[in-house]
Amino acid sequence: MERLRRIIHRNDTPVGRGFDFGIQALILLSVIAFTLETIPDLSPPAYEILRWIEIVTVGIFTVEYILRLAVAESKLRFAFSFFGLIDLVAILPFYFAGGLVDLRSARALRFLRLFRILKLGRYNQAVQRFGRAFRLAREEMVLFFSVTLILLYLTAVGIYYFERHSQPEAFSSVPASLWWAVTTLTTVGYGDVYPITTGGRIFTFFVLMIGIGTVAVPSGLLATALTEVREEEEEQSAAGGGLRPLRPKTRGAKK
Repeated sequence: MERLRRIIHRNDTPVGRGFDFGIQALILLSVIAFTLETIPDLSPPAYEILRWIEIVTVGIFTVEYILRLAVAESKLRFAFSFFGLIDLVAILPFYFAGGLVDLRSARALRFLRLFRILKLGRYNQAVQRFGRAFRLAREEMVLFFSVTLILLYLTAVGIYYFERHSQPEAFSSVPASLWWAVTTLTTVGYGDVYPITTGGRIFTFFVLMIGIGTVAVPSGLLATALTEVREEEEEQSAAGGGLRPLRPKTRGAKK
């Protein structure tokens, strides 16, 4: 069981790497088959091939899910984990949308097969590195997004008071002004709604300046966290050890 657990959960052996690459290939094949299946007026032979690809891939994903559940140290924890739920949701629509019971209405659930593409994150080292970086900078990110939500509200309130009389339809209320606040603060600026008063334009200038920081700050936080993750991986690799849980470093002097 320990050998099987190592093959499934780690890729530091040829067999483990082969297992990971094989699952990745099947995920991509499944997503491609789903995409081709949406083509209208597909010929019966082509549809039959795609149907068999669906059957085979779902069968393998089902076996994979059962094996992961079997080797998990805590089966309940795995079943309700993010990737455990993704693995389950990725295969359930196949069984609910076919079989002996006529569940034609359940075929709407088949779009959930797209969740299989999220399974790629389990095998991608770069995605795992991003996950470690997000965990490292989560406190700063939570604080930043909380401040951003407050700024969005204040921006909607400000533009409402500047433009409500000149443009009562576009800025009829604070909730209606939130769309303008989001597109402006994020510097998207679709141009469908814009201020026409002098006060509104001056206010928008300052909002745009803040919006530049809104885009730049999380990028800087994530870049810093990724650098720290890289440094820790290099230190652990040089020491010959595996990846350990990251401990938030104190910004500033190194100990």
